[in-house]
Amino acid sequence: MEDTVESLKEELRRIEEWEEDQRDLWFWERLGRLPFALLDRMMPKAVHDRIGQLLDELGNYIQTGGQYLIDEAPVMRRLAETAGRPGAFLTPEKAADLPLACLNRASEEIKASHVRFARYQGAVTGLGGLFTLAADIPLLLGTSLKVIQEMALVYGYDPRIPSERAFAVYCLQFSSSDIVGKRAILSRLSSWETGERMRESVSLLEGWREVIMNYGDQWGWKKLFQMVPVAGAIFGAWINQSAVEEVAEAARMMYRKRRVLAKLEKMEGASRPEGPR
Repeated sequence: MEDTVESLKEELRRIEEWEEDQRDLWFWERLGRLPFALLDRMMPKAVHDRIGQLLDELGNYIQTGGQYLIDEAPVMRRLAETAGRPGAFLTPEKAADLPLACLNRASEEIKASHVRFARYQGAVTGLGGLFTLAADIPLLLGTSLKVIQEMALVYGYDPRIPSERAFAVYCLQFSSSDIVGKRAILSRLSSWETGERMRESVSLLEGWREVIMNYGDQWGWKKLFQMVPVAGAIFGAWINQSAVEEVAEAARMMYRKRRVLAKLEKMEGASRPEGPR
C-alpha cells in the first residue's frame, strides 16, 4: 500500500497514543525503582565486574561501533523479501523510500524473532543460576543493541553514523527509564533531525556510563531471581523476553516516528506551489 498524507498522519496519531501510554508503569517496573543499596550488597562480585566491563564496551560502541555494530546486509535482504523483492539490493537510503506498511511489517518480524531468541537465551542461562548469570548479562545487552540497530536499518537509518548510535543508546535508555526520564527523552528526540539538537544529544551522551548503569539497575534486581538454579530458567526466560520486548518496541516506535515525519515533510513539501521566479 502506497503512503498518503492521510495514512501517514494516522500512523503519527497511533505513535503519539503509544507515547501517552508510556505514562503508566506496572507493578514490577515500579518495584524496580526502589533504592539499589540492598541490590548492590546482594549481587555477586563477578556480576559487578562483568557490568563494569560492559561500561567500557558500550563506550566503544558509541565512539566507534565496537563489537556490537551489526552487518546491514542480512537485514536488507530480509527487508527485500518482506517487500516482495527477493534478491533486490537495498541500502538504508533505499529502504526509506519503501511504503511505511512494508517497513512496519518487517519491524514486527524483527521484534518477534529477537523476543523468541531472548526467551530461549534467558531460559538456558537461567539453568545454571549464579554460574551462568554473568554470561547472560552481555548477551542481553548485545541482543538489545542488535534489535535497535536492525530497527534503524529497516526504517532507513544507518547505525554506522555516530549520531545514529547515540540515538540507539537513547532507545536503550528509554526502555528502562521512569516516567520523568521517558518524557525527557521523548522531548529530546522530538526534534532529533535538526543539527543543533543532534549535536546537543550526542554531547549529552558523554555521560553514557550513567546511561548503562541506570539500564543495569532497572533489570539487575530481576536477575536475582535468575540466580536460583533450575528455577532460574523460568525467571530468566521471562526477564530476557520482557527486556528485549520493551527495547524492541521502543526502538520500533521511535524510528517509525522519524520516518513518518520525514515522509510527511517530503510529501507536503512536494505539494507546495513554487514561489514567483
